[in-house]
Amino acid sequence: MTLIEALTNKNKMFLAGKWVSRDKKIEVLDPQDHSLIATVPAANEKDVLHTIEEAKKGAKIAADMPTHERIAILNRAADWVYEHKEKYAMTIAREGSKTIKEARKEVVRCIETLRISAEEARRINGETISFDQMLGSEDRMGYYYRFPVGIIVAITPFNDPLNLVAHKVGPAIASGNAIIVKPAPATPLSALLLAEAFEKAGLPPKVLSVITGYPSDMGESLITHPAIRMISFTGGLATGQAIMQKAGLKKMSMELGSNSPVIVLEDADLEEAVESTVSGAFWAAGQNCLGVQRVYVQEGIYRDFIGKFVNRTQQYRVGNKLSEETDMGPMISEKEAKRVESWVNEAVEKGAKLLCGGKRQGSFYYPTVLENVPADCKLATEEVFGPVVTIHGVPDLDTAIFLSNNVDFGLQAGIFTRDLDKALGAVRKLDVGGVMVNDSSDYRIDAMPFGGVKGSGLGREGIKFALQEMTEPKVVCFKVSGKR
Repeated sequence: MTLIEALTNKNKMFLAGKWVSRDKKIEVLDPQDHSLIATVPAANEKDVLHTIEEAKKGAKIAADMPTHERIAILNRAADWVYEHKEKYAMTIAREGSKTIKEARKEVVRCIETLRISAEEARRINGETISFDQMLGSEDRMGYYYRFPVGIIVAITPFNDPLNLVAHKVGPAIASGNAIIVKPAPATPLSALLLAEAFEKAGLPPKVLSVITGYPSDMGESLITHPAIRMISFTGGLATGQAIMQKAGLKKMSMELGSNSPVIVLEDADLEEAVESTVSGAFWAAGQNCLGVQRVYVQEGIYRDFIGKFVNRTQQYRVGNKLSEETDMGPMISEKEAKRVESWVNEAVEKGAKLLCGGKRQGSFYYPTVLENVPADCKLATEEVFGPVVTIHGVPDLDTAIFLSNNVDFGLQAGIFTRDLDKALGAVRKLDVGGVMVNDSSDYRIDAMPFGGVKGSGLGREGIKFALQEMTEPKVVCFKVSGKR
């Protein structure tokens, strides 16, 4: 029996260490053929309030857990995922949009995320403070250390249903917090399987919950309850803004997507730039916050780049996501595919030139490339979150940087050049959280600080940096009697 079949039989969510069922269910459908994979409980507001009360106890348990126990639990959870890695990959591929090859890579990253969390748990350090730097404080000495914030709510999206959950759960446990995960209704199974890994690893009950359901059924307590001390949200800008307006006085970590640019200069390795940007544009059917959406190419190589880019895009194999031969599967739903279709149609109607793609079949939207996209189109200014890329000719680097910055997003950018001065100049001037030199915007490792500026969010993920967000410094000062 596969893990998906087991979940189909269980029909349960993980509340404070217990597997709980409810009469009202959510159907988890495969977006490729709309077949039923499993059903999970549709939680209500009473479930939310109960989970928060249990998490209060869990926060005390987690804070008292010795560091070596946190390390051991995180490593055992990573071991469990590794031992069942193909089943985890199949779950990701079935409930979401990723091909089986893409899903396997996500499982590998999840294991790495958990192991890095275990390593960073031992490095939550403070510092001594020289209180005698101030006149009159010669008889004082002290330090600060970091303590957990308490209860964290993690709201996660569909596009990385396992590793993005691990990026919130791993550092939360490493830093001694309790955490309540609310996964996307479309892809709850991977989060539940991660909860199972922590249960098998011996995580004390009440420290972790994975509550499944629709926000309309659950009320707003997960956001507004005063016991919640931090919200870690990954999703769209409008939803992130709504959460911040309602949440009250809480810590916030917000990763809100982007409209990522890549710059290709005349001295770039053209083959490398094409291969990297095509992959960056169409990974996970373009449903990737780091996905390449805009490419600015210096005019001297523009036509050559366009030809190679379109040719490589047309080689992309779209189809059954469980096939080893497939490069790209469906979008998460037909509704989303229709939205992307309407954005492309809008651009074409306003004068954009469709170079390839622009075709939809159900929830599949084929890799699409456009040029001459007007500045007032959605594709130019908003996050498409689909397999669509726009390419623009530019006279020089300064123009490319200006256009790259001319949106209300700033997560990551890429630049291809052999000129170190130009690369460093772009690093300084691009208004983003990360610049990938001779890589597309979608390159990331799980140990680096990850986040953006402007509409792309607040705070940073990446284990070491998430740990800082999930802890607070406490100052300790001793007034020592007598002279030294």
